[in-house]
Amino acid sequence: MERVSVITGRAIVAGEAEGEALVTHDALSFWGGYDFKTGEIIDRHHPLAGVRAAGRVLAVPFSKGSSTTTAVLLEAVRAGTAPAAIITTGTDSFFALASIVAELMYGRSFPVVALDAGDFASLQTGERLLITRSGEIRRETTTENADSRRRNSTE
Repeated sequence: MERVSVITGRAIVAGEAEGEALVTHDALSFWGGYDFKTGEIIDRHHPLAGVRAAGRVLAVPFSKGSSTTTAVLLEAVRAGTAPAAIITTGTDSFFALASIVAELMYGRSFPVVALDAGDFASLQTGERLLITRSGEIRRETTTENADSRRRNSTE
């Protein structure tokens, strides 16, 4: 059985996207930490090292580093290896700038949505997320997956 719940976020860059959530509670440096050719997180010290974020909804609290995040994300958009959307805990100007400039340069952008810390903490890798232009995030979880997470959190 499938359940749908809704989180209301703030659209930093409006857009629509859908995909599997990839969640981390650690900041990510895209310069030297994200391979724009493959969409893989390559920072060996990051918990998501070796995982592909391409086409997924990447939930990362904030970027780490400088404006090179924007350049790496622009290259990923051009290569078709960018995340489908990025969810953060606040206004991250580097994520927003990358999406806005990608729309101007390539005619493609990705939504950037900010959540409060409590809602961000509730996100789970693997759940299906649908992002709306208003910043609303619809979460689709199966009862089986929710029950499994509940059991694992009490063990």
